[in-house]
Amino acid sequence: MTTSVLAPADELLALLTLRFTPQLGPRRIEGLRQHFGSARAALSAGLGELREVPGLDVKSVAAIGAAKAAEQAQAEVLKAWELGVTLLGRGLDGYPEALEALGDPPPILWVLGDLPELPVVPRAVGIVGTRAASPHAHTLTRQIATDLARADVTVVSGLARGVDTSAHTAAVDAGGVSIGILGSAVNHVYPSENARLAGRLTLLSEYPLGTPPAQHHFPTRNRLIAALSAATLVVEGELKSGSLITATHALECGRTVFAVPGRAGDPRAAGPHRLLREGAVLTESAQDILDELGWGAALAQPLPDLPPEQARVYGALTTLSTLDDLQASSGLPLPELQTALLMLQLLGLVEEVGGRWTRR
Repeated sequence: MTTSVLAPADELLALLTLRFTPQLGPRRIEGLRQHFGSARAALSAGLGELREVPGLDVKSVAAIGAAKAAEQAQAEVLKAWELGVTLLGRGLDGYPEALEALGDPPPILWVLGDLPELPVVPRAVGIVGTRAASPHAHTLTRQIATDLARADVTVVSGLARGVDTSAHTAAVDAGGVSIGILGSAVNHVYPSENARLAGRLTLLSEYPLGTPPAQHHFPTRNRLIAALSAATLVVEGELKSGSLITATHALECGRTVFAVPGRAGDPRAAGPHRLLREGAVLTESAQDILDELGWGAALAQPLPDLPPEQARVYGALTTLSTLDDLQASSGLPLPELQTALLMLQLLGLVEEVGGRWTRR
């Protein structure tokens, strides 16, 4: 990739101007940058020079250098500064290397909050799933996101209702970092009920300030979730869903795909089951992800100060478990096991979901 020798601010403004130019998408903007050596040089090129750029049609050539695009770019820079939003330009410092795995990385990113370093293969996992998630999916998502955050893994998702919300919330509640990728501007949070949660995340978008959500933005947004993560976990999703689109993008980026098995016949399990048949890694816990990616030893499981029987049961609850599972792992007789579970439940430390037990 060609590196501009211009002042970063000049090149960023030039990239932003191209971003606001009609007819130009990410591929054409990058083609211009590569052809002329910088976005600034592309804006200064004559019509004859622009006609020599592969892939540009007559309308695109005529649109480059329009005063309106330059004015929009300057106004955007001022608005971003007022809102505390950072603009990152492709090829400039701070732009995530991980996005180079895409065929069409955005020329400009809008970031609200502190963006962690995202090298070519980031220590980050995307967690996605249906908006109409089951109680089991919410519980498992919270446990996995919590454990990933405690293992110093960034959790990436789309701030949607359902699985996304559970993943983000659990990660930041555990003291970790979570990135919300939006299908709208970073100053136009959708859905609105997640505004408070958004304030606890790093928000990232490829859409200019003030852009409202639109249906066609979300499939496009999903490719960023996939590229900014070393792996994508699909918890629940139907066969035709954004979750499977994200998984497809992950595979195209050379990332690992994980999937949670669900209940046979449940449409929300159809997507993960297809992925599992096609080679996704079966996942029941964060440890499955960490082991597959080679990211460290077993997760630490801190125990509260509990009586011996309760501590033994709590320590055995590393994944969703049935009574039979817990009896085998704890070694307690069934009546003592049930009493311990009841006390842990009253303390708010465990919960029962669909006949299985898990930590809260």
